Amino acid sequence: MAIETSTPANPLCPIDASMLNGLSDPVFLADQGLSIVDCNQAARDLFGDTVVGTKVTESLCTAEVMETIEVSLSGRPAPQQEIFLPPPVARSYQCSVWRLPDLKSSGPAWVMVVFHDVTAMKKADQMRADFVSNVSHELRSPLSSLLGFIETLRGPARDDEKALQRFLGIMESEAQRMTRLINDLLTLSKVESDEHIRPKNTVDLKSIVAEVATVTSIQAKQKGMEISVKQPPVLPLVHGNRDELTQVFQNLIANAISYGYEKTVVDVVLTEDSTVTSTEPGGVSVAVVNRGDGIASDEIPRLTERFYRVDKGRSRSMGGTGLGLAIVKHIVARHRGHLEIKSEPMEATTFEVILPGAKT
Repeated sequence: MAIETSTPANPLCPIDASMLNGLSDPVFLADQGLSIVDCNQAARDLFGDTVVGTKVTESLCTAEVMETIEVSLSGRPAPQQEIFLPPPVARSYQCSVWRLPDLKSSGPAWVMVVFHDVTAMKKADQMRADFVSNVSHELRSPLSSLLGFIETLRGPARDDEKALQRFLGIMESEAQRMTRLINDLLTLSKVESDEHIRPKNTVDLKSIVAEVATVTSIQAKQKGMEISVKQPPVLPLVHGNRDELTQVFQNLIANAISYGYEKTVVDVVLTEDSTVTSTEPGGVSVAVVNRGDGIASDEIPRLTERFYRVDKGRSRSMGGTGLGLAIVKHIVARHRGHLEIKSEPMEATTFEVILPGAKT
């Protein structure tokens, strides 16, 4: 198979950009007239095949990057700059500029401009900042309530038995909320740290789902709901951690009950699924379906984000920490499966977990 390489537009250029085609970062070569004389394939993919021959100012630079190129051409050290390419595919790049050696002592100056994609790094930094901010907020609210009630019980309500009992009940509820949050944070941290290690034990999803359905049926009956489990006589075993998979289906079925309409049925449907992977035996699909208000399509991609809630007030009032679906996502990923969510407002909402079968 022929491999097409680029040829520098200027034969005096000290480097052939075709040598750089193996680099994943976009690389441009510019001359002293600020014209782009060549680039590698990654740069063409980013800015188009017609970028060579255009001026730097027309194609790829902000004023800050332009200044960096001019500084480099003058022979002085050039600082790194950052540029942002707007949607539809928003990306952030760190721009580094190097002055290339002249072919002759009196020859022209050249620069090599490298764009290193830092989008993932910036996104991770933002996620960490958001995570700390959200944890602080989630803990601050119950702590503030506890401190307020303690101050009240030490002062105006010291001898008020009725207020004492009411406030102690609220304080217990807030303390339990903090305990749930801390437990979920610890669980999420452990699952993320072990995500690269696939469980080796084999488990029967039928028995796990049956156990979870029995436990959550008490919560369902409080709303006049019923949990209906539908499954074939035989299903493949899967590689998995029983406790983690139990938590997955506890979270999904408990959510289905919490957000479903009263006196409706939560369907849990187990089926054999051969589409999980082409390299392993048939897998198992577990779909949890409820009937409720549903979820708007633009909300679905964010449901597994930490602390993301469609209805924040309702979620907190039901004791949710905002971490349940994030935990589900990471556990499923650790088991090399995937999670699919389908919903329409005022219609059925389906959370489907698909896991590959265990090799025998």
